[in-house]
Amino acid sequence: MSIKRIETGRRMSQAVVYNGVAYLAGQVASEAAAGKSVTEQTASVLASIDAQLAAAGTDKTRILSATIYLADIGTFAEMNAVWDAWVPEGNAPARATVEAKLAAPAFTVEIAVIAAV
Repeated sequence: MSIKRIETGRRMSQAVVYNGVAYLAGQVASEAAAGKSVTEQTASVLASIDAQLAAAGTDKTRILSATIYLADIGTFAEMNAVWDAWVPEGNAPARATVEAKLAAPAFTVEIAVIAAV
């Protein structure tokens, strides 16, 4: 079985597909995250996930698991409002949400997913 790596850099790949499963790296808001609300950053992250899933040959209806990292768990409801509008009815994955110190202070949300291809 071959391994497909997507947007591979020296340190990591944005996604890896193996044996019918796509593993996405944690996605953070792209350009100019500083000053953006959790709502805006969550929307940006979910758009990145959509793009990575498409590159892997799958989509959000096939997400098996999601792990969401919030810099401040107090923003849980704000993130959920965007998440709930994004996840198609009847396709909610298994999910965990935790508070964590993220890679840079500008980031308020990071999401990693695993999806069937």
